[in-house]
Amino acid sequence: MTDPIVTIVVVPRERFSPAKASLESIYANTNFPFKLVYVDGNSPKKVSQYLQDKAQEKNFLIVRKDQYLYPNQARNVGLAHVDTPYLVFIDNDVLVTPGWLEALVNCAEKTGAAVVGPLMCQHEPLHTEIHFAGGESHVWVDKTGRRRLREKMYSQGKKVADVQSALTQSETELAEFHCVLVRRDVLEKLNGLDEKMLNTKEHLDFCMSVRALGEKVYFEPASLVTYVPGPPISWGDLHYYMLRWSDAWTLASLHHLRDKWELSEDAYFTTKYKRLGWRRKMTIVAPIIFRLTFGLYSPKLERLMMWFEHRINRYLTHRHQLAQARSYETAQSSSGSMPPAV
Repeated sequence: MTDPIVTIVVVPRERFSPAKASLESIYANTNFPFKLVYVDGNSPKKVSQYLQDKAQEKNFLIVRKDQYLYPNQARNVGLAHVDTPYLVFIDNDVLVTPGWLEALVNCAEKTGAAVVGPLMCQHEPLHTEIHFAGGESHVWVDKTGRRRLREKMYSQGKKVADVQSALTQSETELAEFHCVLVRRDVLEKLNGLDEKMLNTKEHLDFCMSVRALGEKVYFEPASLVTYVPGPPISWGDLHYYMLRWSDAWTLASLHHLRDKWELSEDAYFTTKYKRLGWRRKMTIVAPIIFRLTFGLYSPKLERLMMWFEHRINRYLTHRHQLAQARSYETAQSSSGSMPPAV
């Protein structure tokens, strides 16, 4: 049998509850040879046990970390165990269709692309509503000399049935980390993914970095996958979700993106600062308010609950930061070296 030329690296996105459906979708719909590395970032006991059982059955590698991970941190953990020319980063809430992986690899082989993104759909019913069909991500300079960021996602919200026949394999500027094929040698040139991009816009930073190397990013509509967002349904989900979309991680990511690419802090950034916590409000707080008000909505109650929520969020972020510092100190002590001076 021919050795696989691609490794699928599965990482947690924002919850752990979709893990089973996503992993079983991969094995049910992938005939192209592959290796699989599963990064388990502190999943709850039930999910962790499922993954261990599945790893024995399917003979894939689990890399377990007993702390929640930043997305790029999780991807780099998986990358360290990849020895194939290609890898696919895929989130644990993505469901795939037959032929998805072969189409991505074939596109890369045919075009020499460093990065290939599929036709990405969103929500249920599966594979019907487009989330992303290529896009734009680049720095431009306005008339006053300010460096500004251009970001655009193509075809979002459109129905697959309405536009699929017009979509073609094409070079693009942007692919998303929901599911993306990458040539491993390019990641080696970049020394892995930038872990200072903690939780948002890391795909913009990555694709701009790849293109700065003179490499190409492609869109391949023959590969069709769907990510299925949803509310946290367990404490393990809730804790990670609140941390994953925390104010602190979002601000740190945006500031690093701004500074790294020498961008002006224009409306692109200020608008995002004003919307801090919108995912948590939409997914966690708003449903509670609707229940408490019997289907009505109270802006006053929203302000009160978000006041408390932001403080809980800061506490969780601070606690995670302390846990990471302790973990680092333990690792340094075990290796016999001292932590760097602060």
